[in-house]
Amino acid sequence: MSRLDAKAVLISGGASGIGAATARLVVHEGGQAVLADRDEAKGRALADELGDGALFVPLDVADEAAWNKAVASSVERFGGLHGLLNAAGVGVRNSIEDCSLAEFRRVNDINGLGTFLGCKAAIPAMKQAGGGSIVNISSVLGLRGASYAMAYCASKGAVRLLTKHVALHCAQMKYNIRCNSVHPGYIDTPMIAPRLDQSVGNMSGRQWLEELHPLGRLGRAEEVANMILFLLSDESTFSTGSEFICDGGLTA
Repeated sequence: MSRLDAKAVLISGGASGIGAATARLVVHEGGQAVLADRDEAKGRALADELGDGALFVPLDVADEAAWNKAVASSVERFGGLHGLLNAAGVGVRNSIEDCSLAEFRRVNDINGLGTFLGCKAAIPAMKQAGGGSIVNISSVLGLRGASYAMAYCASKGAVRLLTKHVALHCAQMKYNIRCNSVHPGYIDTPMIAPRLDQSVGNMSGRQWLEELHPLGRLGRAEEVANMILFLLSDESTFSTGSEFICDGGLTA
């Protein structure tokens, strides 16, 4: 039996990065991947590549009605919803002094509000399916601060504690729904691409980010996806409300 045999997983940010890497693993392991993203071209292309085990749905994660429609489409196509990965996110460099109100709201709407709306929309469908697993992508910057990423730290810290609430609530209500957060270090994905060629002192942005990690390199989306796969599968049925770190030793 495959690790996600006949399990349908809704993935926000599913068109690229960690979301896309997870979608490939979900289908490879016998599950169905619902790719939810604003990038329709990339999302549909990946769904076509993955075949009958994948579906693309358009999603603005800050839109509650769009979330409800994405969940309904998942249930209609695959007969239920058994997993949710909240992977959509945005990162910007700012401090408390130079971050505008509009920028703070944008980062928190995508990273924080989007995760809240995803959990809220998915739980009723997962209850109906008999339970499941929610995985929320936070960050190492949801565990520690950074002088250069105020809005991002705030949003990812919110995801960390939202995850704990969802886990405890679902456990108390006997829903058989688990919820955990994953905290990546710097992963070589489109999110950090603009920083890689920027100079930091006498180093490139890539060199600077690589040296932050004791393993001496950036992470790969597939490495984070492997951790997510474990959490979506029945191999992790005694894990809920927990933080899973994939950071090359950065927080050590």
